[in-house]
Amino acid sequence: MPKIAMIGAGSIVFCKTLLNDLLATPALKGSEFALMNRTAPKLEKMAAFAQAMVEENGCDATITATTNRREALAGADYVINMIQVGGVDAFAIDYQIPMKYGIDQCIGDTLGPGGVFRALRTIPVVLEIARDMEELCPKALLLNYTNPMAAVCWALGEASNVRFIGLCHGVQTTLDLISRYVGVPKEQIDYLCAGINHMAWFLKLEHQGRDLYPTLRANCEKPEYYKNEKVRCEVMRHFGYFMTESTGHLSEYLPWFRSSKRALELYCDEPDFGGETGAYLKWCQLIAQKFAVTDPLSIDTTKLLPRSVEYCSWIIEAMETDQVFRLNGNVRNNGLITNLPANCCAEVPIFVDRNGLHPTFIGDLPPLCAAANRTNTQVQELAVQAALSGDPELAFGACAFDPLSSACATLAEIRAMAAEMLEAEKEWLPQFAGKTLRPTPVISIPKDVKPVDVPLDPALAIVHRFGKLAGA
Repeated sequence: MPKIAMIGAGSIVFCKTLLNDLLATPALKGSEFALMNRTAPKLEKMAAFAQAMVEENGCDATITATTNRREALAGADYVINMIQVGGVDAFAIDYQIPMKYGIDQCIGDTLGPGGVFRALRTIPVVLEIARDMEELCPKALLLNYTNPMAAVCWALGEASNVRFIGLCHGVQTTLDLISRYVGVPKEQIDYLCAGINHMAWFLKLEHQGRDLYPTLRANCEKPEYYKNEKVRCEVMRHFGYFMTESTGHLSEYLPWFRSSKRALELYCDEPDFGGETGAYLKWCQLIAQKFAVTDPLSIDTTKLLPRSVEYCSWIIEAMETDQVFRLNGNVRNNGLITNLPANCCAEVPIFVDRNGLHPTFIGDLPPLCAAANRTNTQVQELAVQAALSGDPELAFGACAFDPLSSACATLAEIRAMAAEMLEAEKEWLPQFAGKTLRPTPVISIPKDVKPVDVPLDPALAIVHRFGKLAGA
């Protein structure tokens, strides 16, 4: 039976959910679960909790725990990655410094300056895991849950040979919402969803051959529906399709929803990730404070619960039993979506069986959907290049071309912000050691200064200085 390495097992709530799913899968009886975390206290608590789950439920499973990553990976068949480099401390910097420059984030883990710097911290560590896998378990499948999903998976495709898939629950949770909006059980909805992680589009929504989009669009025009998902509803109004991420996430990926006080008041005034300023950081800090005095596992149940909607256990079951499973996952594009970059990370339908992962060819996305995706993929590409090279100019470039940052700040302000973040997070950014971002000189222009008179070809003068030509 398989050995399943769980890297970042100190992620107590998430690790517990995945462990429950795996232990509740009959086909995985006899598996070994190698829990690994960088620090011991959380790891020891999770290992003790996992052992209690095994004993109370009579599971046929072996639990091991180690702070040595190579020990956990040796001989593994599956590797689940759920690390968070820098933890809440780094996350706070991701939010607080951009806010000084007028860049207001709600989640900050995928795009925006927060997503860029999370990528810069995370990609080198994930690639270390991949290099260990190439040596210690070269046939294993890496199941990545770590954000920023698209950038991390892009880097894996660029710089490693491991088999990987990026997993998220945006499709499943959005399908729950759509089901309620159209009044059809989600199990009966025939759908096609594709794009990039956190911005994939429901290209088809049908029930027994009937198009559900007219019902969805009609209900999204009703105040009580629109209020729940203002940004998603607004994007569907203009681009034609509903997408996979909440208002709080999507408001950061496009320039129209957080770039002014008016826009924030119109679209992002709902609490609890409805776009509220700093909502996810506040939640993480609250949870960290609570768990600092209360062990969450001491108040949780060790009784096995039904398997969750997370894809992980279903993928491993399919590969072990040859029972075909369909999901939406993140893989290297390689032409699956023909109007997105070939080397980017695409989120597409994937079928899984004993022979592995079989992604679905999509072809072109609708033009406006692809255009929205490409505004994000260019930032992801620069972030990946910066993380791999340690070039601070590319880190600045990723922030400069970010849709939200470029709508809120000048190039000089974004450069100053990037420099401040590189310094504040340097303990998690070893690839940038000894390198500095070029400073931008501050030029003071007296009111009475006259511009240098540069002779121009009259034919070009109207392009360069319309006013001067018109006054001639």
